[in-house]
Amino acid sequence: MRTKYGLPQRFFLHVGTIIERKNLLNICKGLKLIQKDIDIPLVVVGKGGSYKEKVKEYLAGNKLEKKVIFLSDLLAAQGKKPFIATEDFPALYQLSTAMIYPSFYEGFGMPIIEAMSGGVPVITSTTSCMPEIAGDAAFLADPEQPGEMAEGFRKFYGDAAYRESAISKGFENAKRFSPEKYVQSVMNIYNSAL
Repeated sequence: MRTKYGLPQRFFLHVGTIIERKNLLNICKGLKLIQKDIDIPLVVVGKGGSYKEKVKEYLAGNKLEKKVIFLSDLLAAQGKKPFIATEDFPALYQLSTAMIYPSFYEGFGMPIIEAMSGGVPVITSTTSCMPEIAGDAAFLADPEQPGEMAEGFRKFYGDAAYRESAISKGFENAKRFSPEKYVQSVMNIYNSAL
């Protein structure tokens, strides 16, 4: 998988359309805060337009271009299709050091569960539905505060015990969203209305 997609040995991962509410610019500002301490890049999976260009301008202005890999751009430059095959997503998550998903708001936040299901620690937002979805298994950061995201990067990069605890809690948390549990919770709602 590493060879197929040209991935570095270690990386942080961000998955989602590159739009403002997904908050990639503040993630990059968090990367700037750790650039002297942690020398691994962020791999970004998702399509983008004008907001992506705004992020790239920030990266260029702060000499961070090599710290962020836009996977679709990398694949296109290699003459490959600029997207990740669906069946490759679990391996992509599992190769990452941590997944960062500090959206301002989401309807659900499926990448949080996808990462946790694969044994990947998660940095996510203190806002919207993210704390409810993540439970006590993620590092929660204010999406307006790049410094808090930087602290999450540091914890998952440098504190093996913290990382292992988050992975273990993540596996347990992801079980709450299994198809069987979901069906049972819907049935409980129907039965309570009778």
